[in-house]
Amino acid sequence: MDNAQDKLKFKFGLVGKNISYSFSRGYFADKFKNEDLPHSYVNFDLQSIDELKDIIESTSNLKGLNVTIPYKEEVIPLLDKLNKRAKKIGAVNTIKVKKDKLIGFNTDYNGFKNSLKPHLKKHHKRALILGTGGASKAIAHALKKLGVKYHYVSRTKKEGVTYTYSELTEDIIASFQIIINCTPIGTFPNINECPDIPYDGITDKHILYDLIYNPEETKFLNCGKLKGATTINGLEMLKLQAEKSWEIWNK
Repeated sequence: MDNAQDKLKFKFGLVGKNISYSFSRGYFADKFKNEDLPHSYVNFDLQSIDELKDIIESTSNLKGLNVTIPYKEEVIPLLDKLNKRAKKIGAVNTIKVKKDKLIGFNTDYNGFKNSLKPHLKKHHKRALILGTGGASKAIAHALKKLGVKYHYVSRTKKEGVTYTYSELTEDIIASFQIIINCTPIGTFPNINECPDIPYDGITDKHILYDLIYNPEETKFLNCGKLKGATTINGLEMLKLQAEKSWEIWNK
């Protein structure tokens, strides 16, 4: 923002369902306080994405929104425009409000790509993506850009899914050096749950990446750590995607 805009008080927020736990509200509250900015960030907990129109109309000085589960795909028809990358990915987690127009972006892509990249070694050639929701689409796009081949795992066979959980074997797990949990399994308070995969196939050559950040070490990551794998939680990705959102809102 330029200096004139710095003085204005804008509103930002998170669109999702059952989001009292959200990372974004705390992150931006701290950011605004630390940088002495007069803005506010609120949670818009919607039972249906159709409620978004009323939120937009009734919230003055709204400048930007983040979007989380389960609306990253459902929100797209309500937008006026998608940037090129969000269109390719097919999911939106950031909305810029500009002259009453809603423009969709995807910063999950940036957050995941830049948090995974420092850990990649030459042998990290293939990845399994657990889950097929909106977040997984950004993960797939980032892996493609990093030159990593990927396959989807889901509970049921459908288009684009290579394996169901019941089809996974230790040998299959061993042949994919990166495994990414894009499901909510293991999120607080259900900390004793984890994706149902054959963990005995994991080695110290693996990276296990969990998009979950609460708890800091999920059971999924702990199972990987016990096998000597590199483990990464979703916190760095969230910070990076939040900063990218902030950059977009202020362009």
